[in-house]
Amino acid sequence: MTLINQKTSSIGLVELPVQSLIDSEGGDWALPSCYPLSSKQVLMASLQAGGFDAQLVDLREGDYVEEYGTVTWRGEKLTKRYEGTKISSLDPQAYDAWGVTSNYMQYRPQALEAIRHLSSGGRPVVVGGSDAFALPQLYLEAGASAIVTDKTGGANWAIFDYVLNKPVREKLTGVILADGSQFPQRLPPMSPEDWPLPSVDVARQCLGVDLFKHAQSETEKRVGSVIFDIGCDRKCDFCQTPTYKMGYGRMTPARARQWLAIQKEAGAQSFQCYSDQFLARLLFKDGRQEVLDIMQAIRDIGVHVSWINGLELKKATKGRGYERESEDLIPDEELVQALWGWDGKVGCNWAYIPAERPVFGRESYAKLLPWQQHREMMRAIVRSGIPRIEYGFIIGLAEDSHETMLRLEESFTELYQDLKSINPSLIMLTLPLAISPIPGTPQDELIRKSGLLKFDDPEIIGGFWTVCAGTYHMTYEEVADWQLRLMRIGDIIPIFEQLPALRLSRKIANAGNFRFN
Repeated sequence: MTLINQKTSSIGLVELPVQSLIDSEGGDWALPSCYPLSSKQVLMASLQAGGFDAQLVDLREGDYVEEYGTVTWRGEKLTKRYEGTKISSLDPQAYDAWGVTSNYMQYRPQALEAIRHLSSGGRPVVVGGSDAFALPQLYLEAGASAIVTDKTGGANWAIFDYVLNKPVREKLTGVILADGSQFPQRLPPMSPEDWPLPSVDVARQCLGVDLFKHAQSETEKRVGSVIFDIGCDRKCDFCQTPTYKMGYGRMTPARARQWLAIQKEAGAQSFQCYSDQFLARLLFKDGRQEVLDIMQAIRDIGVHVSWINGLELKKATKGRGYERESEDLIPDEELVQALWGWDGKVGCNWAYIPAERPVFGRESYAKLLPWQQHREMMRAIVRSGIPRIEYGFIIGLAEDSHETMLRLEESFTELYQDLKSINPSLIMLTLPLAISPIPGTPQDELIRKSGLLKFDDPEIIGGFWTVCAGTYHMTYEEVADWQLRLMRIGDIIPIFEQLPALRLSRKIANAGNFRFN
């Protein structure tokens, strides 16, 4: 892109307020919202490099609370509310244009309210994010001037030039306009290698807080974020990424090191990696060395890494996920040590591990290892010294039954005991996550056609602790009971003691409904 001289235009980039689901005892069933602003960091840096005065408008800040509805879940009324800054208090004309990001469906009501309010001032509102990508018409009807469908960042400069009536430096690509006009994504897609670096100030504004700290820590740690790559080589039916049609793009180790250094300078003590498929680079000629180089850069800079989306375990094997022969599924020990190793000071301090469904339901998750090979990989990861694992798997698939849940419970209990025997100080949280059908995915279409979906509230569907669907063999209440039961397999650290799900699980245990481990 070539920068041209033009009057600097201001853009307010809105981060939506905190969304909550409050029960009768004051417990919040929604996900925490202290995460670093990963996509905002990329977007702000991009727009500022394009000559725009892009500013963060963080509506999570403030003490305003607004209740906007209720829903009855498992016989209990949950109150929907948002906290932070009152949306209607914003001056719709404070900026020349607005940008609103709506990634998660549970934030959809606040996103639509913000768009309606901001568009009332006559200034253009450009909307991006996964939920807007899946349901553009909903956001256009709320008053959006354009929906960005290019998830790589390649559409940013042109669309803001267009809505601000500036000379357009490049033709419009990857957007849907308010009149319904659609412009396909640019080819080739933008690569993360080409993303402008954020300033230290931008990186500082986008830092998050590590609430999931070690049990012995009493201080909040500032957390940065880096997205080393975008896209995926898989086509899982539960994931929206394949619908973006952007292939797979990655940063070089040299570029990754620059991003990491900025996080450190901004004050990050650790960083979370949200890469869609970090290990997909292993499929390229020099990919394995790239992984080793990036992990060494993390250690050299002295920040910890957390794999918040989970890495594909199959790609950390000798066969890189091709599964040509059984021996190809043996852990690549050097790679495992690089990715998950921890020496008490640097390396990986915690990771979400996508166990998903390693015993039953594997046909829905082709990227998973067979169970025995999965156990060997988990042993190798624990031997690397990682201090904490969040072991997540999805429950509520259509064929789930009490029998399959019993088998899962037995398998995960054995695995937990096995891993604790390798490292007794390991903190391992078992996270049975409720199925959350993402709009636009084959899984969402299947569940809706099956009649198993019991709620249409985005706040319930988008929450991993609020089961939204039954199965062919269990009611949604029974699925929720199993979720609570399976949570008791692993360790619990103080922050998770506050989860309403755990409080409810104790009530069920005390009532004798289940016998927990």
